[in-house]
Amino acid sequence: MVIQKILNNNVVIALDDKNNEIVATGRGLAFKKKVGDTLADSEVEKKYLLSDRDMTQKFQELLGDVPLEYLELATTIIEEAKVTLETPLNDSIYLSLTDHLYAAIKRTKEAITVRNVLLWDIKRLFPKEFALGKSALAKIQATFEVELAEDEAGFIALHLVNAQSEVAHPNAQGLTELMQKILQITRYFFKVSFDEDSVYFYRFTTHLRFFAERIITGTQLSDETDTELLLIIRKKYPNAFACVEKIQQFIQQKYQYAMTNDEKLYLTIHIARLIQKTKT
Repeated sequence: MVIQKILNNNVVIALDDKNNEIVATGRGLAFKKKVGDTLADSEVEKKYLLSDRDMTQKFQELLGDVPLEYLELATTIIEEAKVTLETPLNDSIYLSLTDHLYAAIKRTKEAITVRNVLLWDIKRLFPKEFALGKSALAKIQATFEVELAEDEAGFIALHLVNAQSEVAHPNAQGLTELMQKILQITRYFFKVSFDEDSVYFYRFTTHLRFFAERIITGTQLSDETDTELLLIIRKKYPNAFACVEKIQQFIQQKYQYAMTNDEKLYLTIHIARLIQKTKT
């Protein structure tokens, strides 16, 4: 490997033997080195071959500001996730998770709390990713002696979910069109306009994205909601449930996808909350 740029004493940009630009890390890797020098594989602890030049540039910028130990911790979390989830993750996870860990630990040290409004959804919809988030909190405490709130396990889980969807669901246009159609049905049904900058709209569209991904890929949740509970929710939120029935008809006709009781229940609750906040 030939050094192309030295970011700091522990991180360099180099060209490998196939002329690929890589980010190489290691303790004291660049000590007494200069651009043009050769690195032996034994000197390098980690190599990151990123998918595009723009991502490599962003990676360089991040590592210019963030200490190496945050990247090392993120890498450990990501490697565990790849094994547990048995799926590839987009390269962007190295950038986004490192940046998030650095910011989250800094906030906690400064006694700043950020609530995760999606925590309830994340626990229920992405149990594997949330378990990895909880495992990450233990690693953070062991490495930095900082105890993060459970909200952060949810944020880490979302990074893992997003990194999977970027790889597994390249049909961004189809996903967007489906989400827009469901939003359109909801707007027309209640004859309202949404405040798209509100946290409630964000919560709803995030849930909607995960729901839409399952429809596009034909992947259903295991159904754990019994009919009696669904009837209770239907009675409590009759208008929201009627809207969900309209959505159900649309996706059944368009995608031949049958909604589970779980999906009907959660979508009903999300719509009910969104409409309540919109009208108040």
